[in-house]
Amino acid sequence: MRIWAFALTMSLMPLVAQAGEVVNYSVDGEKFEGYQAKAVGSSKGLVLVIHDWDGLTDYEVKRADMLSEMGYDAFAVDLYGKGNRPVETGAKKAETGKLYKDRERMRTLILASLAEARKSSDQPTVVMGYCFGGAATLELARSGKASGIKGYATFHGGLATPEGQKYAADTPPILVAHGGADTSITMDHVAELSRELETAGVPYEIQVYSGAPHAFTVFDSSRYQETADRQSWDAFSDFLASSLGG
Repeated sequence: MRIWAFALTMSLMPLVAQAGEVVNYSVDGEKFEGYQAKAVGSSKGLVLVIHDWDGLTDYEVKRADMLSEMGYDAFAVDLYGKGNRPVETGAKKAETGKLYKDRERMRTLILASLAEARKSSDQPTVVMGYCFGGAATLELARSGKASGIKGYATFHGGLATPEGQKYAADTPPILVAHGGADTSITMDHVAELSRELETAGVPYEIQVYSGAPHAFTVFDSSRYQETADRQSWDAFSDFLASSLGG
């Protein structure tokens, strides 16, 4: 069953648990606050959800709940730290900038979140992310450090590969959902990524949605594009089915 159309009012932390529950965890003594939603019925696998530059908010909670309804365990990670949910644009840039400058920390936090998720769902996994979370998803894909990953998916995420990094031939399949009208992540970035993945021999699929701007999946925002959101979620649903079964 595919569920994609939800009305959502964005809110800041603290999170309000919906179908799942808030999960407090620590990484090297730092406190983080994620969200997990167990699959309805028998689990088909685990989906790790990486937030955009707002940090973990009710948007990722809603997506995790949608995945739960589809029969997947879902865990929405926290890469900023408990209670750190920037509101101003400058603060959001500062938080993402810290992680872009320290990619080892970015990878460490994602892997720690994955380990936390697997405490209650030790299943084959797909990692997905939105905007900044999409870039973080690809950072993990290039690292090759995560075991048991069956696929990676990015929605209107950053696609550039940092100098000195590359994709290994055994990288699991990658799904890219991109807005054709995105002026932040351009079609030149899309083309360059496809060349990299072709050269490396990594299986991938790139979906481009005409007229869709950056952040086209964010409910109730001025950039939300219902058709592109529905089509990209359908593509992701197919990707999950082929990667995890069910």
